[in-house]
Amino acid sequence: MNVPFLDLTLPPDHQAEIASTLTRVAASGRYLLGPELEAFETEFAAFAGARHCVAVGSGLDALRLSLQARGIGPGDEVIVPGQTFIATWLAVSAVGATPVPVDVEPHSHLIDVAQAAAAIGPRTAAILAVDLYGHPADHVALRELADRHGLWLLDDAAQAHGARLHDRPASSWSDAAAWSFYPGKNLGALGDGGAVTTNDALLARHLRRLRNYGSEQKYHHVERGSNSRLDELQAAVLRVKLRRFDETAALRAEVALRYRISLSTATMELPHVAAGAEPSWHLFVVRTDRRDELRAHLAARGVETVIHYPIPPHRQVAYADTPLAAAHLPVTDRAAAEVLSLPMGPHLDRASVAAVIGAVHEFSPYLPAALAA
Repeated sequence: MNVPFLDLTLPPDHQAEIASTLTRVAASGRYLLGPELEAFETEFAAFAGARHCVAVGSGLDALRLSLQARGIGPGDEVIVPGQTFIATWLAVSAVGATPVPVDVEPHSHLIDVAQAAAAIGPRTAAILAVDLYGHPADHVALRELADRHGLWLLDDAAQAHGARLHDRPASSWSDAAAWSFYPGKNLGALGDGGAVTTNDALLARHLRRLRNYGSEQKYHHVERGSNSRLDELQAAVLRVKLRRFDETAALRAEVALRYRISLSTATMELPHVAAGAEPSWHLFVVRTDRRDELRAHLAARGVETVIHYPIPPHRQVAYADTPLAAAHLPVTDRAAAEVLSLPMGPHLDRASVAAVIGAVHEFSPYLPAALAA
């Protein structure tokens, strides 16, 4: 059978509710900065364990505007992980600051806290951690490190909707968290979207101004802002999906559990789950030095896979003319050559999951070792 990596088609009952919602909002005559956005921001702030939510046009804008609102810019350095989607680095570059990459831990691919500590210098203004694949970074250690050095802690939570760490939302450990509502995310819109959550009222007010041309009052612009506003239609869609989030999150967790129980093999490393962490299971990323062989094998059996990410930011042409291209990140480079994302999402039924497991077992012998460590 064919098993797609991702299927964004909504279940019929979801489609009906969203269609009704879109019709209602379209007839309202309010399309920007209206009641749907206000309601969504209130609801998502509570979901993320924060006092404030400011919804913007994309996940990249959420990162960029967060840094800008904090006053981070030219002359500042921001510590970032080597293994991440390039948007993490682009946001730092966009405000004129310098990304300072550090390597990631070999099993989790999350920012190595010890290396982050070693990278702190006189120009360091912030640490930008990433909850990669939906697994929380070590926010407890990062919080202590940031507080000890007087640094701002920003969480790139684009893949971590619903992730928890030590019985609280993972994003709530940071000073602010940036989110993406790209359609493929665990909480996805019908287009682009993003948000910032924080307990800092002044930061939230500044973000609201920056997203709206630097204005709090029409035609009065107190700074050089931008246009980055989540529209009413997308906010309304996200409200519907947020109400159903626990349902889809449970389906993801079930798929991840079945993979973890059944896919302990001689040639493949399963995702690491840290003590006290509850991942969102945005992705299920395995690692093997036979990655390309495994991917070809699965494709021949109708199982679609994706590589997250084949080219790290420091190897991208976008940074080829900068000192960042010479960054020494051996764990990141190895991960780029070995990681493979298996199908993950609420679209997978039991037969689909069984097909993936069976195809992997054909490639690599099964080890009856119960759950991977």
